Amino acid sequence: MSRAIKLKRPATDWLALARDLGREFAAKAAVVDAQDQFVAENFAKLKAAGLISAGVPAELGGGGATVGDLVNILRELAKYCGSTALALSMHSHQVATAAWRWRHQQAPVEPLLRRIAAEDLVLISSGGSDWLASSGEATRVDGGFRIQARKAFASGAPAGDLLMTSAVWQNPDLGPEVLHFAVPLKAEGVRLLDTWRVMGMRGTGSQDIEIRDFFVPDAAISGRRPQGKWHILYHTITMIAFPLIYAVYLGIAEAARDRALLMARRRMTDSGLPYLIGDMERELLTARLAHDHMLGVATSSSPGYETTNAIMMGRALVGGSAIRTVEKAMEVAGGAAFYRDQGLERLYRDVQAARFHPLQDKAQLRFAGRFALGLDIDE
Repeated sequence: MSRAIKLKRPATDWLALARDLGREFAAKAAVVDAQDQFVAENFAKLKAAGLISAGVPAELGGGGATVGDLVNILRELAKYCGSTALALSMHSHQVATAAWRWRHQQAPVEPLLRRIAAEDLVLISSGGSDWLASSGEATRVDGGFRIQARKAFASGAPAGDLLMTSAVWQNPDLGPEVLHFAVPLKAEGVRLLDTWRVMGMRGTGSQDIEIRDFFVPDAAISGRRPQGKWHILYHTITMIAFPLIYAVYLGIAEAARDRALLMARRRMTDSGLPYLIGDMERELLTARLAHDHMLGVATSSSPGYETTNAIMMGRALVGGSAIRTVEKAMEVAGGAAFYRDQGLERLYRDVQAARFHPLQDKAQLRFAGRFALGLDIDE
């Protein structure tokens, strides 16, 4: 049974707030990108504006933003600074997933959600690189486990408080088992590695995190699952997380389209220009429609294989069409798009990251095909 809503959420105009912040962030986006800097100042402003705790239910002291509100926030921020939006999405989807589990599954996540609201804790995820198989080694010791691991793509790590992660324990009775737990980023044995030198999304601070001899007591293990198998936890994460993450890529595509149309005014005598613009518009509409579908599934469904299949097909469509929209925007703008000071070049590099979140193309096609045939997804 779902939890009853006790209080109305605050009447915050989340979209206007994101737009105002985005305009501030835009001024430094190119500098952050060029110098491989983390968007630290932007995260401080996100905290001050209440966006770190926005997804915590109002009953627990947060902003009470819905999944739809969070989508709008991320999509709008991405138009101005993709790195800020993507790093925030990695925190926001964990908050939104915990909130959904609190409200619909009575999961014991209330203390975490209250801490996020009270302390503006920033959650860091290693799930994109771990996914179903996880990584790292958990060794059984008296009272808990010792963890040895190196986690990649930990977006927002320089501003993070808790790494929400996992490691593999070779359970002598059940076989390889993935253990889920939180690691304070200031704990002894935890170290950020300066590894983030990449093509795009340079400001996300997605450093590797090294974990050495970190002790997790039994009571702090928040979940257990068989390694490499779909589990209700991952169906839930998929349902909530991917509409938020891919709102970022949709926002980047929208920004590229708007910028290209402005730049195209210099080329009005080009007879081929309307065809290029028409192609761009069609790709962007595909991305928008697919994302609307993802959000509709996320807000009206329950976690499971059918929902995951729908979300992952949407993820592939939004990502592919967002990338093609930006490619078409480069053509619409013409040779000027090749210059970094025009901004399109950065949007082109940033949108490429849409390729690399799970499920990547071939894995998604396999899931969809096996689901349509009624085959076991985990085989």
